[in-house]
Amino acid sequence: MAGSSATSRSWFNVVLMALSAFVFNTTEFVPVGLLADLGRSFSMTAAQIGPMLTIYAWVVALVSLPAMLLLANTERRRLLLAVFALFVVSHMLSAVAGSYAVLLCSRIGIALAHCVFWSITAAMAVRLAPEGRASQALSLLATGTVLAMVLGIPLGRVIGETFGWRVTFAAIGAVALLIMLALWRWLPPMPVVNSGDLRSLPAIIGNRPLCWLYLLTVVTVTGQFTGYTYLEPLIQQALHFSAEVTTITLLVFGAAGILGSYLFSRYQNRHPNSLLLNAIAGLAICLGVLSWSGLSFWSLQGLVLYWGVAMMLTCLALQARVLTLAAGETDIAMAIYSGIFNIGIGGGALLGSQVAIRLGVEHNGTVGCMVLLLTLLPLWQLLRRR
Repeated sequence: MAGSSATSRSWFNVVLMALSAFVFNTTEFVPVGLLADLGRSFSMTAAQIGPMLTIYAWVVALVSLPAMLLLANTERRRLLLAVFALFVVSHMLSAVAGSYAVLLCSRIGIALAHCVFWSITAAMAVRLAPEGRASQALSLLATGTVLAMVLGIPLGRVIGETFGWRVTFAAIGAVALLIMLALWRWLPPMPVVNSGDLRSLPAIIGNRPLCWLYLLTVVTVTGQFTGYTYLEPLIQQALHFSAEVTTITLLVFGAAGILGSYLFSRYQNRHPNSLLLNAIAGLAICLGVLSWSGLSFWSLQGLVLYWGVAMMLTCLALQARVLTLAAGETDIAMAIYSGIFNIGIGGGALLGSQVAIRLGVEHNGTVGCMVLLLTLLPLWQLLRRR
């Protein structure tokens, strides 16, 4: 009975981490569904306000490694609670922002919380899980990301359309406060273990498979977000669907992540290479035919379903390899990974804005597919080294 109780507590704490991932992923991508409303508030177009995602992502990219080097020896429970406090305060500032500059400052505060959160969360979830259940813990953590896509982002869009985008940010801050209180009450102390420090950098830089993985990550994510960031204007302006279809499409994309998370937990241990290869190939295919998916409502939803599965598999497979390749310095390696991932998000958002302005948003998917072709070299190098 004692063993069963300890296992239940372990999984409960992993669920708390998954809920934390839910709010962090919701706030990162909810502006994708609110670009038009945000633009109207500050007399800007969606393409002009879109680089706000770039600034957010690049703050994460620049700060992730220095922040973790500075905080490498901080007890993880205390650090996570401090991150949540910054996250909540920044959302309250977003809700009352009277100008685009103030909104941007609040988003930078959220980005600072984000960079530390994603540097420590995967390793914390693996430590909290019962022994031998690391893949399932990562899959459950990914479920928080999925729920952000399925519920958080579409719900944030609905709230924003009904009550205004300020209420969306205030609601995210309120949910984060509740989760922070739960973590304060139930999360056990977590001393620093295998986090790495400044002395870990030469070993990470000399880890060639890990460096190829980082290169693969930045190129893949750049291609993905070249298309995904401007999904709302693509659906409504180029494909001429209604705003309701945009909400449904974002919901389907997120729901597809549930299937992707399940496939990862089922096949990652047995077929890690083929899983990663097929996932990235799926991303390229979906982006390449994105502008043709609007022939009907059902063709659009079918494509987005496959796209969401491929993206979730890609993210989980990349993250699992970082934890495997850098087992002795996981937090520092994950900080670098988080920074590189957000370089890709920011680069994709910036490239996507230029494509949308100069060529038209219907070309974003094609350009994203072309970027993904650049993954062939790092993917080949990584898989040949197993």
